[in-house]
Amino acid sequence: MAQQNRFENKTILITGGTSGMGLAAAKQIILEGGSVILTGRDLEHIQYAQKALGEKANVFFNDQSTVNSVEALVEYLPNEISLDGLWLNAATAVLGRIEDTTAEMFDHIFAINVKAPFLQMASLKPFLKNGASVVLSASSSVYEGSDVTGLYAASKAAIIAAGRSWARELSSLNIRVNTLVPGPIETNFRRFLSNEDQAAFEKVVVDLVPLGRAGSAQEAANVALFLLSEDSSFVTGSQIAVDGGLIMN
Repeated sequence: MAQQNRFENKTILITGGTSGMGLAAAKQIILEGGSVILTGRDLEHIQYAQKALGEKANVFFNDQSTVNSVEALVEYLPNEISLDGLWLNAATAVLGRIEDTTAEMFDHIFAINVKAPFLQMASLKPFLKNGASVVLSASSSVYEGSDVTGLYAASKAAIIAAGRSWARELSSLNIRVNTLVPGPIETNFRRFLSNEDQAAFEKVVVDLVPLGRAGSAQEAANVALFLLSEDSSFVTGSQIAVDGGLIMN
């Protein structure tokens, strides 16, 4: 990507930003003159991200599966901070058929993928500047109709619906809200699967992608950066797919 200055003197908060597309975006934001606040729950990733990003980054532990994660996030932020951008990116996934679903599994997925972003949005709204941009991470699973992603897809469908409502609600503050819809992206997101199962699952999905490959974390990050920057100043309430044409089928 050519050097630009879209994030000069801007501060962007990215949840789940210590690896994959969140980390790729953070690196570019810093290259373009901005600073980042990142959350993660893997200590190794947190340490790596802080070292890789340097003094323009503030990386800290936050596990949004816990009941006090939102309070901990807000308490960590300086009272006087103002955010130019917010990317609610942290999530988790699970595969399973209808009969595999348990109440505990349902509560866990929805606590991380739906409840946490809702409460984060409510608590972080006062920190958003007039004209700020919010990006939400959904998934092409919402549209794929896979027989083993029903619970995960349902949680991400809730985020898409919420994003449309938030875009309307926050428009009076000149705050834009858009949703990124990644398809198969080469990240460690499916690390809950064995290497064999992950390879098999990704092959099934990638075989359906018109462009014939998985996307890179940087390719997904590039679209998120567009949405976080003023390049997308007249874009709100949208869902933008980064999927190689997968959900076009």
